Amino acid sequence: MSAIDELASELARLPGIGRKTALRLTYHLLKQPTAQTRRLAEALVGITERVRQCEVCYNLTDAPRCHICSDPRRDGNTVCAVEEAADISAIERAAEFRGVYHVLGGRISPLNGVGPGDLTIAALVRRVQQDGITEVILATNPSMEGEATAIHLQRQLALTGVRITRIARGLPVGGDLEYADGVTIAQAISARREME
Repeated sequence: MSAIDELASELARLPGIGRKTALRLTYHLLKQPTAQTRRLAEALVGITERVRQCEVCYNLTDAPRCHICSDPRRDGNTVCAVEEAADISAIERAAEFRGVYHVLGGRISPLNGVGPGDLTIAALVRRVQQDGITEVILATNPSMEGEATAIHLQRQLALTGVRITRIARGLPVGGDLEYADGVTIAQAISARREME
């Protein structure tokens, strides 16, 4: 296998990158100055050597605690449980949530061999019991696996007496009813609230 094919094959393993895009990226990298390509290679090596899970919430960080867990301005009594570290970025972009997070490391998916023991659920329960957490917001995805994970979490956390809430679901801002599926519309109707 040539060096070009080898790099293209590795790039094609990335999510959302097909064979054509991988080849396009490979040829783009070959046109760049050697110093720039080396910086990219060093950044890739550096990320695998320095990035680890936060000792508190399992977010990705290059320090023992992530920047959110280290921020004294955050509300440590409210924890938002998410499937993956990337979900934190999506929530943070909205700039509404001022609590802290707990990364589950995936979702329950028996077909893919992922059970509750493969996630950080036990660590979340311990955290609730030991840290005086008053609310856990379940922010798993609205898929079958995400719902199963939320239900399992709710059952595990119910024993602690903590307030358990679920993020609302429904129609996106700017969305049209005619293009929404039946489940989304049903969830939007059942999660309706008073107009003020």
